[in-house]
Amino acid sequence: MHDLKELGLWLAARGTEQQLLVPSSLPDPCFQLDGRELVSFSTNNYLAIANSTRLKARAKEALERYGVGNCESRLLGGNLELYDLLEARLARIKRKEAALVFATGYLTNLGVLPALVRSTQLARAYGYRTRRSWTHAFFSDEFNHLSIREGMRASGAPVVSFRHVDMADLERKLQSSNADVKFIVTDGVFSQHGDIAPLPEIISLADRYDAFVYLDDAHGTGVLGPTGAGTPEYFGIESPRLIHMGTLSKAYGSIGGFVATDEYVANILRLGCSAYGFTSTLPPDQAAAVLEAIDMVEDEPERRQQLWENQQLFVACMQEAGFTLGCTLTPIVPLLVGDEVECARLAAGLRTGGFHVDAIMFPAVARGQSRLRFIMNAHHTAEHIHRVVQTLRSM
Repeated sequence: MHDLKELGLWLAARGTEQQLLVPSSLPDPCFQLDGRELVSFSTNNYLAIANSTRLKARAKEALERYGVGNCESRLLGGNLELYDLLEARLARIKRKEAALVFATGYLTNLGVLPALVRSTQLARAYGYRTRRSWTHAFFSDEFNHLSIREGMRASGAPVVSFRHVDMADLERKLQSSNADVKFIVTDGVFSQHGDIAPLPEIISLADRYDAFVYLDDAHGTGVLGPTGAGTPEYFGIESPRLIHMGTLSKAYGSIGGFVATDEYVANILRLGCSAYGFTSTLPPDQAAAVLEAIDMVEDEPERRQQLWENQQLFVACMQEAGFTLGCTLTPIVPLLVGDEVECARLAAGLRTGGFHVDAIMFPAVARGQSRLRFIMNAHHTAEHIHRVVQTLRSM
């Protein structure tokens, strides 16, 4: 207790405690903060679905029918046909046999990754016997999301990190591994960098070294590909080795996470994933809202088209103004700054000018790699984009 108090007081004295915005509305992408309207270039509500009339109407309908929350585990009476319908839709989008939904995307990674390793031990209680003791190993891109890293650590299996999107480094490490069961784990779109995992090359290595591929497609689902099905559709790839993970709190505008996979893997997770069986799932109104969001992604392609038009306009304006951008392939477009103090100064100046842009600094990225992370939105206007670029130029 004394250590915690000492650390807390030290952080407060340094002024490094987390300072949270307290807006009075959610970004669409405009929001109210301290009586001012700001334009957000930070929201993950890519398609501007979260505040749509259709989504709210579907959620209200479910709220009236089911109530506010699901107060039981799905294994103990908390299941609803609504969840089964949602899982079937998500499996179909990802071209897999089955899907499981979770309360959040973070919880999905924390639960699924350990269960892939530990379920064999749990099955022994039911009489399962294996002829040998299997060893497991994860091979993880160094820039994977924290929830992935925490989930792998919780598994107890060895974790081998490979250099970011470096397929030669990944192959060397696969080649030197003696693990019986290998999992290559990667983000589809990297949230702080905006680049896309080289999925064709990853699948090729998985075929060569008999590995599974666990793909966290949180920022790809709903955004990438001709129909918004995500990173695999973007590359035109299907594989029995793929285990798809995704969130419902970004392009789908709601809350929750999911994993889509083959039926035999889903059976393993239903048995061994505590995050699925030992906690409540997302509220029924949110499950209904996601079902509506999936329909909207399919039958309102103009939202995705506008998102990409805004992304292209922003990139063109920033490059014309002489700014150094990171990857420009996705709606996440980082402006590389480097110095932490300068990055914080720019973010503060943008807020004064009426814009909210996240300053991404250590420990989210390495020291000296700070950046302003701009995230495009379907409801950004050309005026928003031109004005934020002009504000930056004036600083």
